[in-house]
Amino acid sequence: MPFTPDSDGDTAILTEEQTSADLDSPWHVVVFNDPVNLMSFVTLVFRRIFGYSEEKATKLMLEVHQLGQSTVWTGEREKAEFYVQQLQSHQLYAAMKKAA
Repeated sequence: MPFTPDSDGDTAILTEEQTSADLDSPWHVVVFNDPVNLMSFVTLVFRRIFGYSEEKATKLMLEVHQLGQSTVWTGEREKAEFYVQQLQSHQLYAAMKKAA
């Protein structure tokens, strides 16, 4: 964290900065495979949360099942956090990571 010296130079005030580039950069919502949830349930959750078609939700679910994980959505950080929370509330193993 950068600091700003006080006018008398005796003390320093810490300030936290976030660049707009960091806030604007895209984030991935990733769902990981788990041994608990049925494939049909995962498909249903993707359809409910993201509004995906049956075909797209099934494709993503199969990626999770066969590859161990799938990026199911990419976009702004705040919305990614919301989607991860929604997925986790349905007992899916989900996380977000900054897009490269």
